[in-house]
Amino acid sequence: MKADLHMHTTSSDGRLSNIDLIKRVKKNGVTHFSITDHDIIENVEQSKKLAEELGLNYIVGMELSTVYKGNSIHILGYFNDDSYMNDEITEYYKNMKNRRDDRSKLFIKNLKKHFDLDIKYEEVLKHAKGVIARPHMASAILEKYPEYSRNEIFDKFLGNDSKAYVPSTKISTSDGLELLKRNNAMTVLAHPALYKKRILEEIIDYGYDGIEAIYPLNKDHDFELFVDYASKYNMVLSAGSDYHGLSNDSKHGDVGDCYIEDSLLERFLNRLQGGEKYERS
Repeated sequence: MKADLHMHTTSSDGRLSNIDLIKRVKKNGVTHFSITDHDIIENVEQSKKLAEELGLNYIVGMELSTVYKGNSIHILGYFNDDSYMNDEITEYYKNMKNRRDDRSKLFIKNLKKHFDLDIKYEEVLKHAKGVIARPHMASAILEKYPEYSRNEIFDKFLGNDSKAYVPSTKISTSDGLELLKRNNAMTVLAHPALYKKRILEEIIDYGYDGIEAIYPLNKDHDFELFVDYASKYNMVLSAGSDYHGLSNDSKHGDVGDCYIEDSLLERFLNRLQGGEKYERS
């Protein structure tokens, strides 16, 4: 058994539908998986049905976008029941979709103002089958300005340090974590390898159930550091490829590239099913 617990579909910024993604999960030898689209959960019953037919274990999940001191922090939320349908959570989905639409329009204005890149909202929208995200803007730019590579577009125009950048959310990391906890989600700090060490050390004791210790962009000794954090703060270890299905994608992995198995998977599933949880003092 092996679990890849972080991947995306066309409901957010992935390139495969949930159906095609689940088929890839099967093909790549993953037994336990979670679809964790950004700020939304869709197609659960359809995904459950196909996963069962293929002998796979599907965990309902999402990736919540939060901010801490101007830094984008993502929290993975996993559900062992139907709490993902709670009124508070579904209202959040709707609000975030509206915010992302507004954000994309401001991003488009900034791209024209700062970089003279002229793309239209409708051109971005046709690349988005769910909520609008930066990869959809990148696709619109790439279509109109093929002289740039996708990585160049992110690095120069869409990255957090770009003059055109617009934050994706205003919910704080602590509030986002509490939102998930109130709605019975197991919480995992996503891709800690991407955060500055100073920021990571400030948010690590917020009370997550787990930490994504195995990730495609981990550097030397990251895993050992995350294991130490997990031991200190009573967190389980998780793993995710963060699969998006993008061509020439150097920022994410393929399904199954990063995984947990054996005792690590057992501990994760025990925590998900209501085992001992971290309670912040």
